[in-house]
Amino acid sequence: LGLSSLGEFILLGVSDRPQLELLLFVLILISYTITLLGNTTIIMVSWLDPHLHTPMYFFLSNLSFLDLCYTTSVGPQMLLNFRSTHKSISWAGCVAQLYISLSLGVTECLLLAIMAYDRYAAICQPLRYTAIMSHRFCVQLAATAWLCSFGNSVVETIRTMRLPRCGQNQIDNLFCEVPALLKLACVDTSSNEAEVLVGAVIFLMVPLGFILMSYGYIGTAVLKIHSAKGRIKAFNTCASHLVVVWLFYGTALSMYLQPPSSYSQHQGKIVSLFYTMVTPMLNPIIYTLRNKEIHKALQRALRRNVTAQGV
Repeated sequence: LGLSSLGEFILLGVSDRPQLELLLFVLILISYTITLLGNTTIIMVSWLDPHLHTPMYFFLSNLSFLDLCYTTSVGPQMLLNFRSTHKSISWAGCVAQLYISLSLGVTECLLLAIMAYDRYAAICQPLRYTAIMSHRFCVQLAATAWLCSFGNSVVETIRTMRLPRCGQNQIDNLFCEVPALLKLACVDTSSNEAEVLVGAVIFLMVPLGFILMSYGYIGTAVLKIHSAKGRIKAFNTCASHLVVVWLFYGTALSMYLQPPSSYSQHQGKIVSLFYTMVTPMLNPIIYTLRNKEIHKALQRALRRNVTAQGV
């Protein structure tokens, strides 16, 4: 398992720029706090309010839970290393970070595709929507997304961590990630790079193709709606999801659809920081800003709280 398997890895991050480290520490701390508050609020409101017991909010709760786990798998370690002189992570910690972030990244790809199918069923098959998106089917779809990704990531993690590193243990990144770890290997990694590319096509390109196809059908159906109010309502239910898809897939594709040997390490750090810390923070903001149902649910929850305190 390589010479550094018994010890630890050093996460170089941006240690060559102390001022940037301090700035990133503050920004990530704020981002992490907003992520925790925003996603926990969506989960609690969707769970407690009966009006939100619909497929859309079931999947949104899954996405929020996923974002909480995703950010927590890398955020605290990152914050710790920014304020520490010895920027290390144990071998087991690196394996866990790699496996969890890989698994959750793939889950998000699949979950966003499932959410696109839910929007397609709601807009293109409105009369059959409740029959198509039954609670049991929604649970099966979500479970499949979680199980597939956690199963696939076992193989990827083992193959990456078994590469000989000839004593090299300095990862030029903010956390343990496949492209950065492949750069440490002292053997030819072309088969690993090919595997990463195949994985990116299966778990990034195929779901993205499915999302675009779903929105092609949705766009056609929306254009057939005669009333402007109806068209705006249909568009609003999809706008938030489309923005989230663009943010997540845009950054993930730029990271995983090029060979790790060719990408710039500086660019890689910015991109990975974006989809592990910024996107999970923005998701609840995007979904709640224009969402009247969540606004009403929050108002109902506040009223219940005030009434309970009054009693």
